Amino acid sequence: MHESVPANNSGNNTLKREGGLVGLILACVGASIGSGWLFGPLFTAKMAGPLAVGSWILGAAAILLLALIFAELAPMIPRAGAVVHLAHVGNGPIVGHMWSWILFLSYASIAPLEVTAVLTYANNYWPGLLQPHTDLLSGFGFFIAVIMLGLFVVTNFMVIGWVLKVNNAATWWKIGIPLLTALMLIISAWHPGNFHMRLHNTLSDVHGMFIAIASGGVIFSLLGFRHAIDLAGESKNPKRDVPIAVIGSVLIASAVYIAVQVAFLGAVNPADLAKDGWPNLHFQGVNGPFAALAAAVGIGWLATLLYVDAFISPAGTGLIYTTTAARVTLATSETGAAPLWLNKINRHGVPWVTLIVLFLVGIIFFLPFPSWQKMVGYIASMTVLSYSIGPIALIQIRKAMPHLERPFRLWGAPVLAPLAFVVSTWIIYWSGLRTLNFIFITLFVLLAIYAFSGIFRKERWLEMGWQYMWWIFPYFIGLWALSWIGPKDLGGQGLLAFFPSMGALAILALGVFYLAIRDSVADKTMRVYMRQFGNKVPPSAP
Repeated sequence: MHESVPANNSGNNTLKREGGLVGLILACVGASIGSGWLFGPLFTAKMAGPLAVGSWILGAAAILLLALIFAELAPMIPRAGAVVHLAHVGNGPIVGHMWSWILFLSYASIAPLEVTAVLTYANNYWPGLLQPHTDLLSGFGFFIAVIMLGLFVVTNFMVIGWVLKVNNAATWWKIGIPLLTALMLIISAWHPGNFHMRLHNTLSDVHGMFIAIASGGVIFSLLGFRHAIDLAGESKNPKRDVPIAVIGSVLIASAVYIAVQVAFLGAVNPADLAKDGWPNLHFQGVNGPFAALAAAVGIGWLATLLYVDAFISPAGTGLIYTTTAARVTLATSETGAAPLWLNKINRHGVPWVTLIVLFLVGIIFFLPFPSWQKMVGYIASMTVLSYSIGPIALIQIRKAMPHLERPFRLWGAPVLAPLAFVVSTWIIYWSGLRTLNFIFITLFVLLAIYAFSGIFRKERWLEMGWQYMWWIFPYFIGLWALSWIGPKDLGGQGLLAFFPSMGALAILALGVFYLAIRDSVADKTMRVYMRQFGNKVPPSAP
């Protein structure tokens, strides 16, 4: 009966509640404004042309929808890595473990990606960090990258209050520099004709606008809101602060990104567009696009400032992602998805074992992986997939505990929750078939290992929670099949056009959503689980 209730393995050492509201908001905004602002507008413009602005607006709306879901959920589980527990509470151990692995893979790759972004910009004034004529690290670059990642880990050995103070100082800079850059480029190099330069035709622009949301860096850049959820266990007042931080950070980051995208589109030299158009846009110093544009229009001091920011912004994001990744890994141990020896916290409240594991895993991501753009598509899809459990959990918890105290109660949840699940499915789909192949093969291998290891466990088959996870098979298989027969823009066979395929996905997602609600863990078991987090749930709650 208690298959979905993990033991509390934290021991006597616990995380310190030293984070305030401002610290949470700035942690979220600081995580959002990293390498995304330095590279995202370039790749989004290449994919969507002038409609790149629409990519950011639609992406912000999608992320805000997810953020509203978690604004209600997160305060009810004020524990590090709350998403891991949310997947477990209504869907059983196996789904909880799968979502733990998804989250771990998405988090563990971000700090290395931000380090790579720093070195990509730095290669413009410190040649030799990248291999010639590629965006891959050289041997020397690999050595510097490992040192930088190590610094993130060492910094995180401080108590959370000091980590957030370091991040707060960096975040004010990270907000100011993009806005200053947008203002100076608009003043110095404004070419309104660029907004009428199409990719090929209007339909291609529209398709590119949606694809760029997943693959151009839009979603990757706006996912910072999740840090308020992951750091809820170290917030002084999570029931008040988490909803405000989640929603407020999305609005702030979105405003910054829309401003820099508009400035980028207007600042590109029309001669560069006349030659190759948006899809093949290339100019001198393109590996540092905003610094190159500033230098080209004669704002040398801004170019210098941007090279400095190209260290601070990604490094600040890498630092805070290392912080939250350690907390997510900690939660995987609490739920039994990872070994218990990971669940070690020192007397200062620092999960030191998970930090060391993240450092070792992070080094792997410095190996010859695809470009920044390909990696952010993978990370965005993995992360959105992990957070797609939120809309399901919201309705499951409301059904099991309708009178549970909720500091923030989402209006219209019966409509907004399934809509959020559909939108999440679209974002995963827009990342393309190649990304889906990688994600699903990885999950299949992990699930097979887990199933095989279950043969040697003492638990009965049903106690592992297989009966709660059947909705995953039609979801994953249907998503992959529609991608395979879908448009060639996304790597499919072209048997189903872009918008009809989105319609078919919406039908699939809605069916799976209600199937997951129907097959959820028993209400009584969910109530037992929620009481572990301090929620006042009577044993016989209606």
